Amino acid sequence: MKKNIYKTLILCILTIFISTFVYANIKTFEEKNFISIETPNHKKNEPKINAKHAVILDRNSKTPIYKKSETEKCKMASTTKIMTAIIIIENCNLDDIVEISSKSAGTGGSRLGLIKKDRISVKHLLYGLMLKSGNDAAVALAEYTSGSIENFAVLMNKKAKEINLSNSNFVTPHGLDNENHYTTAYDLAILTDYALNNELFTKIVKSKGYTVLINNKPRTISNTNELLGNFEGIYGVKTGFTNGANRCLVTACKRGSLDFICIVLGCDTKKNRTQDSIKLLNYAFNNYSLLNIQEIAQKKFDDWILLHKNSFYINKGKNKELNIYLDTKSLPFLKIAVNKMEKDMINVEISFDTYFDAPLVKDAKVGELSIQINNNTSYSINILNQNTIDKKNIYDYLLIIFQNYSHFLYNK
Repeated sequence: MKKNIYKTLILCILTIFISTFVYANIKTFEEKNFISIETPNHKKNEPKINAKHAVILDRNSKTPIYKKSETEKCKMASTTKIMTAIIIIENCNLDDIVEISSKSAGTGGSRLGLIKKDRISVKHLLYGLMLKSGNDAAVALAEYTSGSIENFAVLMNKKAKEINLSNSNFVTPHGLDNENHYTTAYDLAILTDYALNNELFTKIVKSKGYTVLINNKPRTISNTNELLGNFEGIYGVKTGFTNGANRCLVTACKRGSLDFICIVLGCDTKKNRTQDSIKLLNYAFNNYSLLNIQEIAQKKFDDWILLHKNSFYINKGKNKELNIYLDTKSLPFLKIAVNKMEKDMINVEISFDTYFDAPLVKDAKVGELSIQINNNTSYSINILNQNTIDKKNIYDYLLIIFQNYSHFLYNK
């Protein structure tokens, strides 16, 4: 009898350790789930434009939906003042009074019309900067903030680095031609998007007119942006012109949930920059609609879980149940503007290891869901573990042996 008991005990121990060894050497593999609806590939009906550089940026996703030489460095003219304005708004007391220097008063190009020793508030200089495109106002603000144009340029480039403008360099606060002063259409769109997150900046650039006080005397100025008030949804932003940059226009336009920034640089004429901007914005609103990435991802994930919830194995885990969830916080955005012809051309892929070694900590990444639109742009969302799974210790194995032995005796 004792001999049989010892044999049974040895058999139980060998069974546990052999099975543990076998499972520990099973190769992990990725399980992928493809869910797609294929339609014929449609060529985008993109407009032909005069601008040498252009981009349309979807503000919801920070993704370009139209590009033309958008990363080539070029002169930016007075669109520079977007950077100047945001630095002033973020760093200065807008009620401070500035006395105009001879350098500011002598600055050429477009002007607010300031003369030496004029007194004007920082706030009103900002309106003169962005509506009237005053180069004199730009110099006055730079000198007030940093003491000189050169020192102000240091602040401009610091901010450029901070918001990841990788192909831009600033030398002046106004944008008059300088070989070392440049940007790209894409960088300018990113800068504009950043600036529009500031409530005061948006309030200024959407104003058609404003009354400034110079030496406490009122002067009404008008916005140089020809599209403001003449095209549905326009709420800014800035015009520009120099001989080196030619005609430039930065436009922000929103209709419903669609929100776009349109950049055109290097247009031959003012008429060209206006027509190009209208063409691009019409193209964007006529051909694009908003897609909720989060909703699509969650639905596909929930369907996948129903099919695979019993497919996971936790080697040496005290708990064998893996609870997983989709971390939508890992998405940089929740919605994206997508070409209407491509809304059904969506591929969802789930990559997931079905085999895990304990321990497994809470919120550990255990897989990934990726969304691809028209075999082009991809977005990834992490799949995380919701519960902690501890590793078995010697006592857990002894308990298993005892339970197996008890079960054997009971069924003998």
